[in-house]
Amino acid sequence: MSEYIDHDSTGQSIGLVTKHTFTFGESGQGISLDSGRSLGPVKLAYETCGTLNSDKSNAILICHALTGDSHMAGYYSEDDPKPGWWDIMVGPGKPLDTDKYFFICSNVIGGCMGSTGPVSTNPETDKPYGTAFPVVTIGDMVQCQRHLIDHLGIDKLLAVVGGSVGGMQVLEWSVRYPERVRAALPLATTTKHSAQAIAFNEVARQAIMADPKWNKGDYYESGRPEHGLAVARMVGHITYLSDESMRHKFDRRLQDRVELSFDFEADFQVESYLRYQGNKFVDRFDANSFLYLTKAADYFNLENTYGDGSLVAAFSRASCRYLVISFTSDWLYPTYQSKTMVKAMKKNGLNVSFCEIEAPWGHDAFLLPNDRLNGLLTGFLDRVTADCGIGGAQ
Repeated sequence: MSEYIDHDSTGQSIGLVTKHTFTFGESGQGISLDSGRSLGPVKLAYETCGTLNSDKSNAILICHALTGDSHMAGYYSEDDPKPGWWDIMVGPGKPLDTDKYFFICSNVIGGCMGSTGPVSTNPETDKPYGTAFPVVTIGDMVQCQRHLIDHLGIDKLLAVVGGSVGGMQVLEWSVRYPERVRAALPLATTTKHSAQAIAFNEVARQAIMADPKWNKGDYYESGRPEHGLAVARMVGHITYLSDESMRHKFDRRLQDRVELSFDFEADFQVESYLRYQGNKFVDRFDANSFLYLTKAADYFNLENTYGDGSLVAAFSRASCRYLVISFTSDWLYPTYQSKTMVKAMKKNGLNVSFCEIEAPWGHDAFLLPNDRLNGLLTGFLDRVTADCGIGGAQ
Protein backbone atom coordinates (compact mmCIF):
# COMPACT_ATOMS: atom_id res chain seq x y z
CA MET A 1 0.00 0.00 0.00
CA SER A 2 1.39 3.35 -1.01
CA GLU A 3 0.66 6.62 0.70
CA TYR A 4 -1.78 8.07 -1.81
CA ILE A 5 -3.58 10.72 0.20
CA ASP A 6 -5.62 13.09 -1.89
CA HIS A 7 -7.98 15.87 -0.97
CA ASP A 8 -11.36 15.38 -2.58
CA SER A 9 -11.85 17.85 -5.44
CA THR A 10 -15.38 18.62 -4.18
CA GLY A 11 -13.99 19.86 -0.89
CA GLN A 12 -16.33 17.54 1.01
CA SER A 13 -14.81 16.11 4.18
CA ILE A 14 -15.99 14.50 7.37
CA GLY A 15 -13.85 17.10 9.17
CA LEU A 16 -12.13 16.34 12.46
CA VAL A 17 -11.90 12.75 13.68
CA THR A 18 -10.51 11.13 16.80
CA LYS A 19 -8.34 8.07 17.27
CA HIS A 20 -9.88 5.81 19.90
CA THR A 21 -8.43 2.77 21.67
CA PHE A 22 -10.05 -0.40 22.95
CA THR A 23 -8.22 -2.86 25.19
CA PHE A 24 -9.27 -6.42 25.91
CA GLY A 25 -7.66 -9.65 27.08
CA GLU A 26 -6.64 -8.18 30.38
CA SER A 27 -6.27 -10.09 33.64
CA GLY A 28 -4.71 -13.04 31.86
CA GLN A 29 -7.64 -13.51 29.48
CA GLY A 30 -5.68 -13.13 26.26
CA ILE A 31 -6.72 -14.33 22.82
CA SER A 32 -5.62 -17.66 21.37
CA LEU A 33 -3.63 -17.15 18.18
CA ASP A 34 -3.44 -19.43 15.14
CA SER A 35 0.18 -20.18 16.09
CA GLY A 36 -0.98 -21.78 19.34
CA ARG A 37 0.35 -18.94 21.45
CA SER A 38 -1.77 -16.45 23.36
CA LEU A 39 -1.63 -12.68 23.43
CA GLY A 40 -2.93 -10.28 26.01
CA PRO A 41 -3.72 -7.64 26.84
CA VAL A 42 -4.54 -6.48 23.31
CA LYS A 43 -5.04 -2.82 22.41
CA LEU A 44 -6.67 -1.74 19.16
CA ALA A 45 -6.49 1.78 17.80
CA TYR A 46 -9.60 2.60 15.82
CA GLU A 47 -11.53 5.41 14.17
CA THR A 48 -15.23 5.83 13.42
CA CYS A 49 -17.19 8.26 11.29
CA GLY A 50 -20.79 8.69 10.25
CA THR A 51 -23.77 7.94 12.48
CA LEU A 52 -24.86 4.54 13.70
CA ASN A 53 -28.59 4.06 13.22
CA SER A 54 -30.94 3.02 16.01
CA ASP A 55 -30.71 -0.73 15.41
CA LYS A 56 -26.98 -0.60 14.58
CA SER A 57 -27.55 -2.16 11.16
CA ASN A 58 -25.71 0.37 8.97
CA ALA A 59 -22.17 -0.34 10.21
CA ILE A 60 -19.40 -0.96 7.67
CA LEU A 61 -15.93 -2.15 8.64
CA ILE A 62 -13.05 -0.82 6.52
CA CYS A 63 -9.90 -2.95 6.56
CA HIS A 64 -6.61 -1.23 5.75
CA ALA A 65 -3.83 -2.60 3.59
CA LEU A 66 -0.33 -3.73 4.61
CA THR A 67 1.15 -0.52 6.01
CA GLY A 68 -2.05 1.44 6.53
CA ASP A 69 -3.67 2.42 9.79
CA SER A 70 -6.99 3.28 11.42
CA HIS A 71 -6.99 6.85 10.06
CA MET A 72 -9.26 6.30 7.07
CA ALA A 73 -10.60 9.82 6.47
CA GLY A 74 -10.84 13.33 7.83
CA TYR A 75 -8.27 15.19 9.90
CA TYR A 76 -6.89 14.85 13.41
CA SER A 77 -6.55 18.62 13.90
CA GLU A 78 -7.32 21.91 12.19
CA ASP A 79 -3.72 22.23 10.99
CA ASP A 80 -3.31 18.57 9.98
CA PRO A 81 -1.71 18.67 6.49
CA LYS A 82 -2.96 15.22 5.45
CA PRO A 83 -6.35 13.55 5.62
CA GLY A 84 -6.84 9.84 6.22
CA TRP A 85 -5.57 7.33 3.68
CA TRP A 86 -8.98 6.78 1.97
CA ASP A 87 -10.32 10.31 2.26
CA ILE A 88 -11.23 10.33 -1.43
CA MET A 89 -13.67 7.47 -0.77
CA VAL A 90 -15.03 8.03 2.75
CA GLY A 91 -17.12 11.07 3.57
CA PRO A 92 -20.42 12.85 2.97
CA GLY A 93 -21.75 12.09 -0.51
CA LYS A 94 -18.74 9.94 -1.36
CA PRO A 95 -18.88 6.26 -2.44
CA LEU A 96 -18.49 5.24 1.21
CA ASP A 97 -21.08 7.76 2.30
CA THR A 98 -21.00 8.96 5.92
CA ASP A 99 -24.48 10.45 5.42
CA LYS A 100 -25.79 6.88 5.07
CA TYR A 101 -23.42 4.57 6.91
CA PHE A 102 -21.34 4.26 10.05
CA PHE A 103 -17.71 3.34 9.34
CA ILE A 104 -15.15 1.65 11.57
CA CYS A 105 -11.47 1.14 10.83
CA SER A 106 -8.93 -0.34 13.24
CA ASN A 107 -5.18 -0.74 13.05
CA VAL A 108 -4.32 -4.45 12.80
CA ILE A 109 -2.46 -6.25 15.57
CA GLY A 110 1.20 -6.61 14.67
CA GLY A 111 1.12 -3.05 13.35
CA CYS A 112 2.70 0.04 14.83
CA MET A 113 -0.02 2.67 14.60
CA GLY A 114 -1.53 2.30 18.04
CA SER A 115 -2.51 -1.37 18.15
CA THR A 116 -0.55 -4.05 19.97
CA GLY A 117 2.54 -5.09 18.03
CA PRO A 118 6.30 -5.62 18.30
CA VAL A 119 6.86 -2.03 19.46
CA SER A 120 4.37 -2.45 22.32
CA THR A 121 5.51 -3.12 25.87
CA ASN A 122 5.77 -6.79 26.74
CA PRO A 123 4.10 -7.11 30.18
CA GLU A 124 6.54 -9.88 31.11
CA THR A 125 9.67 -7.78 30.56
CA ASP A 126 8.40 -4.18 30.64
CA LYS A 127 10.33 -3.63 27.39
CA PRO A 128 9.20 -3.64 23.75
CA TYR A 129 8.27 -7.09 22.51
CA GLY A 130 10.56 -6.97 19.47
CA THR A 131 10.69 -10.44 17.94
CA ALA A 132 9.35 -11.96 21.16
CA PHE A 133 5.99 -10.82 19.81
CA PRO A 134 4.10 -13.87 18.51
CA VAL A 135 3.67 -14.33 14.77
CA VAL A 136 0.12 -13.35 13.86
CA THR A 137 -2.13 -14.22 10.93
CA ILE A 138 -4.88 -12.50 8.97
CA GLY A 139 -7.26 -14.67 11.00
CA ASP A 140 -5.82 -13.32 14.24
CA MET A 141 -6.31 -9.76 12.98
CA VAL A 142 -9.94 -10.46 12.14
CA GLN A 143 -10.52 -12.13 15.50
CA CYS A 144 -9.38 -8.92 17.18
CA GLN A 145 -11.62 -6.84 14.93
CA ARG A 146 -14.55 -9.02 15.99
CA HIS A 147 -13.82 -8.18 19.62
CA LEU A 148 -13.99 -4.49 18.68
CA ILE A 149 -17.30 -4.96 16.84
CA ASP A 150 -18.66 -6.76 19.90
CA HIS A 151 -17.46 -3.90 22.10
CA LEU A 152 -19.38 -1.44 19.89
CA GLY A 153 -22.53 -3.52 20.33
CA ILE A 154 -22.89 -4.37 16.65
CA ASP A 155 -24.36 -7.81 16.00
CA LYS A 156 -24.07 -7.84 12.21
CA LEU A 157 -22.03 -5.69 9.85
CA LEU A 158 -23.74 -4.32 6.79
CA ALA A 159 -20.47 -4.77 4.91
CA VAL A 160 -16.75 -5.30 5.19
CA VAL A 161 -14.61 -3.56 2.58
CA GLY A 162 -10.88 -3.38 1.94
CA GLY A 163 -8.15 -3.61 -0.67
CA SER A 164 -4.98 -5.68 -0.90
CA VAL A 165 -4.16 -7.13 2.54
CA GLY A 166 -7.35 -5.39 3.65
CA GLY A 167 -9.15 -7.49 1.06
CA MET A 168 -7.70 -10.62 2.66
CA GLN A 169 -9.28 -9.52 5.92
CA VAL A 170 -12.60 -9.04 4.09
CA LEU A 171 -12.46 -12.61 2.76
CA GLU A 172 -11.48 -13.92 6.19
CA TRP A 173 -14.45 -12.17 7.78
CA SER A 174 -16.85 -13.67 5.23
CA VAL A 175 -15.88 -17.28 5.98
CA ARG A 176 -14.80 -17.03 9.63
CA TYR A 177 -17.85 -15.13 10.84
CA PRO A 178 -20.47 -15.65 8.10
CA GLU A 179 -23.34 -14.86 10.47
CA ARG A 180 -21.84 -11.43 11.21
CA VAL A 181 -21.54 -10.09 7.62
CA ARG A 182 -24.23 -9.15 5.09
CA ALA A 183 -21.88 -8.11 2.27
CA ALA A 184 -18.17 -8.34 1.47
CA LEU A 185 -16.23 -6.10 -0.91
CA PRO A 186 -12.70 -7.45 -1.50
CA LEU A 187 -10.71 -5.16 -3.82
CA ALA A 188 -7.43 -5.93 -5.58
CA THR A 189 -6.75 -8.98 -3.45
CA THR A 190 -6.25 -12.74 -3.44
CA THR A 191 -7.14 -15.85 -1.45
CA LYS A 192 -3.45 -16.79 -1.20
CA HIS A 193 -0.10 -15.33 -2.17
CA SER A 194 1.62 -16.59 -5.27
CA ALA A 195 5.23 -17.72 -5.08
CA GLN A 196 6.19 -14.42 -6.73
CA ALA A 197 4.41 -12.35 -4.06
CA ILE A 198 6.06 -14.37 -1.29
CA ALA A 199 9.43 -13.92 -3.01
CA PHE A 200 9.14 -10.12 -3.06
CA ASN A 201 8.18 -10.10 0.62
CA GLU A 202 11.11 -12.33 1.51
CA VAL A 203 13.58 -10.04 -0.26
CA ALA A 204 12.12 -7.12 1.67
CA ARG A 205 12.39 -8.98 4.98
CA GLN A 206 15.98 -9.98 4.25
CA ALA A 207 16.85 -6.35 3.56
CA ILE A 208 15.71 -5.48 7.09
CA MET A 209 17.36 -8.44 8.80
CA ALA A 210 20.64 -7.84 6.94
CA ASP A 211 20.88 -4.35 8.42
CA PRO A 212 23.33 -4.62 11.37
CA LYS A 213 21.10 -2.30 13.39
CA TRP A 214 18.23 -4.79 13.26
CA ASN A 215 20.02 -6.76 16.00
CA LYS A 216 17.56 -9.68 15.82
CA GLY A 217 14.70 -7.27 16.43
CA ASP A 218 16.15 -5.71 19.59
CA TYR A 219 16.90 -2.20 18.33
CA TYR A 220 14.49 0.06 20.21
CA GLU A 221 17.20 1.46 22.44
CA SER A 222 20.23 1.12 20.15
CA GLY A 223 18.84 2.62 16.94
CA ARG A 224 16.50 1.52 14.17
CA PRO A 225 17.54 -0.40 11.01
CA GLU A 226 16.58 2.53 8.83
CA HIS A 227 18.55 1.54 5.75
CA GLY A 228 17.17 -1.99 5.69
CA LEU A 229 13.59 -0.78 6.16
CA ALA A 230 14.01 1.83 3.42
CA VAL A 231 15.21 -0.82 0.96
CA ALA A 232 12.33 -3.09 1.99
CA ARG A 233 9.90 -0.28 1.24
CA MET A 234 11.51 0.32 -2.14
CA VAL A 235 11.05 -3.34 -3.05
CA GLY A 236 7.43 -3.31 -1.97
CA HIS A 237 6.68 -0.04 -3.71
CA ILE A 238 7.78 -1.45 -7.06
CA THR A 239 5.11 -4.17 -6.76
CA TYR A 240 2.39 -1.57 -6.19
CA LEU A 241 3.03 0.16 -9.51
CA SER A 242 2.84 -1.02 -13.12
CA ASP A 243 5.18 -0.83 -16.08
CA GLU A 244 2.85 1.68 -17.72
CA SER A 245 2.59 3.87 -14.64
CA MET A 246 6.36 3.90 -14.14
CA ARG A 247 6.91 4.68 -17.79
CA HIS A 248 4.38 7.50 -17.58
CA LYS A 249 5.80 8.94 -14.35
CA PHE A 250 9.51 8.48 -14.97
CA ASP A 251 10.48 6.67 -18.14
CA ARG A 252 14.31 7.07 -18.27
CA ARG A 253 14.31 10.75 -17.39
CA LEU A 254 17.26 12.00 -15.38
CA GLN A 255 16.93 13.57 -11.95
CA ASP A 256 18.33 17.11 -11.58
CA ARG A 257 21.02 16.55 -14.22
CA VAL A 258 21.49 16.63 -17.96
CA GLU A 259 23.94 13.77 -18.33
CA LEU A 260 24.93 10.55 -16.57
CA SER A 261 27.07 10.96 -13.46
CA PHE A 262 29.13 7.78 -13.86
CA ASP A 263 28.88 7.14 -10.13
CA PHE A 264 26.33 5.50 -7.84
CA GLU A 265 24.18 8.50 -7.07
CA ALA A 266 20.58 8.62 -8.27
CA ASP A 267 20.88 9.40 -11.97
CA PHE A 268 17.29 8.55 -12.89
CA GLN A 269 14.05 10.01 -11.59
CA VAL A 270 12.78 6.54 -10.69
CA GLU A 271 15.86 5.96 -8.51
CA SER A 272 15.33 9.25 -6.71
CA TYR A 273 11.63 8.49 -6.25
CA LEU A 274 12.24 5.09 -4.69
CA ARG A 275 14.88 6.50 -2.34
CA TYR A 276 12.45 9.22 -1.29
CA GLN A 277 9.68 6.70 -0.65
CA GLY A 278 12.03 4.51 1.38
CA ASN A 279 13.38 7.35 3.48
CA LYS A 280 9.91 8.75 4.14
CA PHE A 281 8.63 5.36 5.22
CA VAL A 282 11.19 4.89 8.00
CA ASP A 283 9.85 8.01 9.71
CA ARG A 284 6.44 6.46 10.29
CA PHE A 285 6.80 2.67 10.36
CA ASP A 286 8.44 0.03 12.51
CA ALA A 287 10.79 -2.49 10.88
CA ASN A 288 9.65 -5.41 13.03
CA SER A 289 6.02 -4.66 12.20
CA PHE A 290 6.91 -4.82 8.52
CA LEU A 291 8.34 -8.30 9.08
CA TYR A 292 5.26 -9.50 10.95
CA LEU A 293 2.69 -8.05 8.55
CA THR A 294 4.34 -9.37 5.40
CA LYS A 295 4.61 -12.81 7.02
CA ALA A 296 0.90 -12.69 7.91
CA ALA A 297 0.08 -11.91 4.28
CA ASP A 298 2.28 -14.78 3.08
CA TYR A 299 0.63 -17.23 5.49
CA PHE A 300 -2.88 -16.33 4.31
CA ASN A 301 -4.39 -19.31 2.48
CA LEU A 302 -8.17 -19.39 2.57
CA GLU A 303 -8.55 -22.77 0.88
CA ASN A 304 -6.16 -24.56 3.25
CA THR A 305 -7.48 -22.93 6.41
CA TYR A 306 -11.17 -23.44 5.72
CA GLY A 307 -11.46 -25.92 2.86
CA ASP A 308 -8.79 -28.59 3.35
CA GLY A 309 -7.20 -27.45 0.10
CA SER A 310 -10.46 -26.66 -1.73
CA LEU A 311 -11.47 -23.05 -2.34
CA VAL A 312 -15.00 -24.18 -3.16
CA ALA A 313 -15.21 -25.89 0.23
CA ALA A 314 -13.84 -22.78 1.94
CA PHE A 315 -16.53 -20.56 0.45
CA SER A 316 -19.23 -23.07 1.37
CA ARG A 317 -19.02 -21.49 4.82
CA ALA A 318 -20.01 -18.05 3.46
CA SER A 319 -23.53 -16.66 3.19
CA CYS A 320 -23.03 -12.97 2.34
CA ARG A 321 -23.18 -11.35 -1.06
CA TYR A 322 -19.93 -10.28 -2.69
CA LEU A 323 -18.59 -7.51 -4.90
CA VAL A 324 -15.15 -8.59 -6.15
CA ILE A 325 -13.06 -5.99 -8.00
CA SER A 326 -9.72 -6.35 -9.78
CA PHE A 327 -7.68 -3.96 -11.90
CA THR A 328 -6.22 -4.64 -15.32
CA SER A 329 -2.66 -3.52 -14.53
CA ASP A 330 -2.38 -5.15 -11.09
CA TRP A 331 0.38 -7.73 -11.49
CA LEU A 332 0.78 -8.29 -7.74
CA TYR A 333 -2.75 -9.73 -7.43
CA PRO A 334 -3.74 -10.19 -11.10
CA THR A 335 -7.29 -10.60 -12.29
CA TYR A 336 -7.04 -14.37 -12.76
CA GLN A 337 -6.81 -14.67 -8.96
CA SER A 338 -10.05 -12.72 -8.53
CA LYS A 339 -11.75 -14.84 -11.17
CA THR A 340 -10.67 -17.98 -9.32
CA MET A 341 -12.35 -16.83 -6.12
CA VAL A 342 -15.47 -15.70 -8.01
CA LYS A 343 -15.75 -19.13 -9.63
CA ALA A 344 -15.53 -20.82 -6.21
CA MET A 345 -18.15 -18.45 -4.80
CA LYS A 346 -20.55 -19.12 -7.67
CA LYS A 347 -20.16 -22.88 -7.29
CA ASN A 348 -21.67 -22.38 -3.84
CA GLY A 349 -24.62 -20.45 -5.26
CA LEU A 350 -23.53 -17.20 -3.61
CA ASN A 351 -24.70 -13.81 -4.83
CA VAL A 352 -21.56 -12.51 -6.53
CA SER A 353 -20.83 -9.44 -8.64
CA PHE A 354 -17.44 -9.09 -10.31
CA CYS A 355 -15.76 -6.34 -12.30
CA GLU A 356 -12.29 -5.90 -13.72
CA ILE A 357 -11.65 -2.16 -13.91
CA GLU A 358 -9.47 -0.70 -16.63
CA ALA A 359 -6.75 1.20 -14.78
CA PRO A 360 -3.10 1.79 -15.76
CA TRP A 361 -1.68 2.47 -12.29
CA GLY A 362 -1.04 -1.05 -11.01
CA HIS A 363 -1.99 -2.57 -7.68
CA ASP A 364 -2.44 0.83 -6.04
CA ALA A 365 -5.38 1.63 -8.34
CA PHE A 366 -7.88 1.02 -5.53
CA LEU A 367 -6.35 3.97 -3.63
CA LEU A 368 -6.64 6.41 -6.53
CA PRO A 369 -9.64 8.37 -7.90
CA ASN A 370 -11.66 6.18 -10.27
CA ASP A 371 -15.22 6.96 -11.38
CA ARG A 372 -15.90 3.33 -12.27
CA LEU A 373 -14.90 2.15 -8.80
CA ASN A 374 -16.98 4.90 -7.21
CA GLY A 375 -20.08 3.89 -9.12
CA LEU A 376 -19.67 0.20 -8.35
CA LEU A 377 -19.29 0.73 -4.61
CA THR A 378 -22.18 3.19 -4.42
CA GLY A 379 -24.55 1.02 -6.42
CA PHE A 380 -23.66 -2.21 -4.63
CA LEU A 381 -24.10 -0.75 -1.14
CA ASP A 382 -27.39 0.89 -2.15
CA ARG A 383 -28.70 -2.48 -3.37
CA VAL A 384 -27.59 -4.29 -0.23
CA THR A 385 -29.21 -1.66 1.95
CA ALA A 386 -32.46 -1.73 0.01
CA ASP A 387 -32.66 -5.52 -0.21
CA CYS A 388 -32.03 -5.89 3.52
CA GLY A 389 -34.51 -3.14 4.43
CA ILE A 390 -31.90 -1.23 6.38
CA GLY A 391 -32.37 2.40 7.31
CA GLY A 392 -29.60 4.95 7.08
CA ALA A 393 -28.01 7.09 9.75
CA GLN A 394 -30.46 8.60 12.24
